[in-house]
Amino acid sequence: MKMDKNIWGEFKKGNSEATSHIYNRHVQILYRYGKKITSDSELIKDTIQELFLDLIRTRHNLSELDNIQFYLIKAFRRRILAELKKNTLIEKIEDRTSSSELTITYSYEEELIRKEHQTHREELVQKGLKALTPKQREILFYRFTCNFDYSQICELMSLKYDSARKMTFRALQSLKQCLSKTDFNFFVLHLQLFAI
Repeated sequence: MKMDKNIWGEFKKGNSEATSHIYNRHVQILYRYGKKITSDSELIKDTIQELFLDLIRTRHNLSELDNIQFYLIKAFRRRILAELKKNTLIEKIEDRTSSSELTITYSYEEELIRKEHQTHREELVQKGLKALTPKQREILFYRFTCNFDYSQICELMSLKYDSARKMTFRALQSLKQCLSKTDFNFFVLHLQLFAI
């Protein structure tokens, strides 16, 4: 996280390379995360753009950070939920019951790999997702895709530390029960490589 601290310091000083680095490194994960909240791509893009414009405008007043990605996801989440409420288009994550509403985004190379094993892996991922509640999918996204620690997850999801650990444990137990050991290991690897 020392690198994040240095880049953030340069960003606060007005360094355009640091600004570009932060944007390019985090824009895709913010977009994928936004797709989990709403299907409105334009709103997601606008919210990301507004977030970065506000960061640039207020850069001199920002506090020091150890984890840029955590800060951006937290700020993005707060901003997009406020926009959805304001526009009365809110789709609560808790109300999502169909795993088909979940969008999975791949790069070109990942798409080629996925096509080679498409049928089995898609069925496996869908089976795993169906075994999870929306909150369990969300906590696994934070834990494995974003690599957030439990204190960060608690802050984002408004949970107590023990509750976050139990929810993660139960999500993994649900996956283990519905998937074979090999399939379970693949699913966890999938969580780390791609946004669920």
